[in-house]
Amino acid sequence: MYRAAMFTGSLVATLLLTVAFVGCGESGGNSEGSENGSGSAADRGPLVTYSATSAKVRGMDPMDIGDTTSSGVASGIYDCLYQYHYLKRPYELIPSLAAAMPEVSEDGLTYTIKLRGDAYFQDDECFKASGGKGRKLVAEDLIYSWKRIANIKNISKNWWIFDGRIKGFDEFREYTKAVKDKKDVDYDRPVEGLEAVDDLTLRITLTKPWPQVVFMLAHLPTAAVPREALAHYGDEFLNHPVGTGPYRLKDWRRGSKIILERNPTYREELYPSEGEPGDEEAGLLADAGKRLPLIDQIDISIIEEDLPLWLKFLAGDLDISGIPKDNFDTAITPSRELTPEFREKGIVLKVYEEAATYWYGFNMEDPVVGKNQPLRQAMNLAIDRDEFLTLFLNNRGVPARGVLPPMIAGYDKDINSPYTVYDPELAKKKVKEAEAVHGGPLPVITLTMGSTDSTARQLGQWFARSYERVGITLEVEYMDWPTAQEKVKTKSAQMYAMGWVADIPDAENFMQLFYGPNGSPGPNNMNYKNPKADALYQKLSVMEDSPERHELIREMQQIVVDDLPCVFTLHRVAFILRYDWMKNYKPHVFGYGLGKYRNLDAELRRQRVGR
Repeated sequence: MYRAAMFTGSLVATLLLTVAFVGCGESGGNSEGSENGSGSAADRGPLVTYSATSAKVRGMDPMDIGDTTSSGVASGIYDCLYQYHYLKRPYELIPSLAAAMPEVSEDGLTYTIKLRGDAYFQDDECFKASGGKGRKLVAEDLIYSWKRIANIKNISKNWWIFDGRIKGFDEFREYTKAVKDKKDVDYDRPVEGLEAVDDLTLRITLTKPWPQVVFMLAHLPTAAVPREALAHYGDEFLNHPVGTGPYRLKDWRRGSKIILERNPTYREELYPSEGEPGDEEAGLLADAGKRLPLIDQIDISIIEEDLPLWLKFLAGDLDISGIPKDNFDTAITPSRELTPEFREKGIVLKVYEEAATYWYGFNMEDPVVGKNQPLRQAMNLAIDRDEFLTLFLNNRGVPARGVLPPMIAGYDKDINSPYTVYDPELAKKKVKEAEAVHGGPLPVITLTMGSTDSTARQLGQWFARSYERVGITLEVEYMDWPTAQEKVKTKSAQMYAMGWVADIPDAENFMQLFYGPNGSPGPNNMNYKNPKADALYQKLSVMEDSPERHELIREMQQIVVDDLPCVFTLHRVAFILRYDWMKNYKPHVFGYGLGKYRNLDAELRRQRVGR
């Protein structure tokens, strides 16, 4: 799963946030005239999938999306130049808005990309000249969209994608600093490395090799948005998304429900006709060659408490769900299989390893935690990660000792620190050292949690007790996910609960989180700076994957682990439940917007739950 995808503040919310991108970010719509196992579009009525998220959506402007909840929804509305093949493993990039993979110059600095020519923005009132009819996507739309990220007045958290990469782009960003109002920025101002050769040809010229560039062109923040929508909606564009994707926003009741409906002008795209061994036997090729998307409407409920969401799933009112910690043993046997009772209901279990690392970050610019390494060491030593996994995740994961999750190339199980183990006695000694550094008794440390549900509060209480045992007083503040994100983005949080879900299948995506220039509002929310780590990142970020690169990654990880800008907690294993009436479900670690491949046996659902 891509992309600048920060999980919500509490691990509880992350459990059910999986539903946001598996159940709605990967649910679909249906093209006119397509057919499935439930009959033709004319005689079956609309196909609707039902899913839920436990966190509120912050907004749907790709320029400012950096969390899994918003990405899970918005990825159905927007398209990027490239996307991941739904079924193939290892993961493979294929064209989306692009007509083909890019033509790359011999020196690796120039990428020429042809566009399809049949992609249109969704119909919307912002297109006044055509009476609300969406227009064709052209190369300039992509350049405009990326310039919005570069405009420093927009305070986009995604500038890290382009920073120092494209000829003349940093200069454009410098120019925006001198403009008094963001509305006055000249988006027609030329950038040497971004050229619309013609309407359907885009040329990108890099400042240095960047092997990961194509991955980033499949990352939601680089999606195309129309200039007309920004002119019409202004700052409210985040609430009125207009893209080229398979769905469009039908209804958004803040804090309650989001409904996406099929985009009737979506370009012709077909369900894949090949995958990997076992896909055909699993029924994943039954819809091969059918036009996408296959579902008419996505109904997403926002349910912040675990129990109501879980009961809604058990009643058949949701098609897919994670498993709250307090209900795990009712669904899963001691041998980690689905119970017979759940199988009899037509429920199917899928278990897979996530490309994610979770932590509790310190704001390294905070004068208390950022300037006191013994304090950060003590706060790591005080946390029993095994107990954490048992109490709050039913052992669905493994303790994290470093930056990379196991499935990312460059992961090194030997990366470690004497301070990322549970040792309360050593923690007490480090607290004494921390008091000496501080010059007296330590003040109260404030932890910001991006969830207000009961389990998040249990988690906060557990952390407070863990720190109290070693002589640290922790105060926990609870707020909704969008508010917590804003607090972290503006460097207002002292310590915060968060993590990172891989945007791309490359270690750089994690290492850039600890690169100094990427500080908030960029993805380095810890505002961590270390010149040695920065120098290593600059080297590894321009290299192809290789043993030499892995060594640089190892060195940088070790520096980060020694500095401890966060409390590393875990790498999670997802347990996802779905009813067997949801078809074409295959977990995809790096892809969002995959719901266009979903199908639904509506008759089976009607037989089971009466709707």
